[in-house]
Amino acid sequence: MLLRWRRDVRHFADRPIAEVDLAAVLETAMLAPSVGNAQPWRIVRVRSAECRAAIAAHVDAANAQAADRYVGEAAQAYRALKLHGIRAAPELLAVFCDERPEAGHGLGIATMPEMLRYSCVTAIHTLWLAARVRGIGLGWVSILEPAAIVPLLAVPPDWTLIGLLCLGYPAEPSDIPELERRGWQAREALAERLFYR
Repeated sequence: MLLRWRRDVRHFADRPIAEVDLAAVLETAMLAPSVGNAQPWRIVRVRSAECRAAIAAHVDAANAQAADRYVGEAAQAYRALKLHGIRAAPELLAVFCDERPEAGHGLGIATMPEMLRYSCVTAIHTLWLAARVRGIGLGWVSILEPAAIVPLLAVPPDWTLIGLLCLGYPAEPSDIPELERRGWQAREALAERLFYR
């Protein structure tokens, strides 16, 4: 089932993504809904080895700092996790939100401007599913400081980083989330997340 194996991938096979497949995934992401049809997502394909190395070094440092939040067995468990595949993934994408897009003419954001960012998240999820249909995995890297990534990619100052995405064919496909397989956290049932008033 497509959604069951829409897992966050951190272990990638040594296999490039064909340009035609990457283009198809990106074109499908463009079909995502957006507030006011603003299409505020801006995607940067990281091609520079130096830029990728700098991003990986920053994420490693942020990960080491995040590890200090845990003690005892939790600290050991955290440090045993692989939380990104920046060095191994054949493709690295950074998705930004243009906070002042001309498209959409401001429709739908007068009271909820965050809808622009939510639209970008929807585009990422659409991209994620489009990748999965082609057997491509995606890992969303969140252990980073956006302010450190933005200058590395030289984007306009009114773009906000929404996601750093590693794309590639998974080394070990699985329909069980890696954090569950590694004993970190199991997924909870719908009954734990659905409320009535």
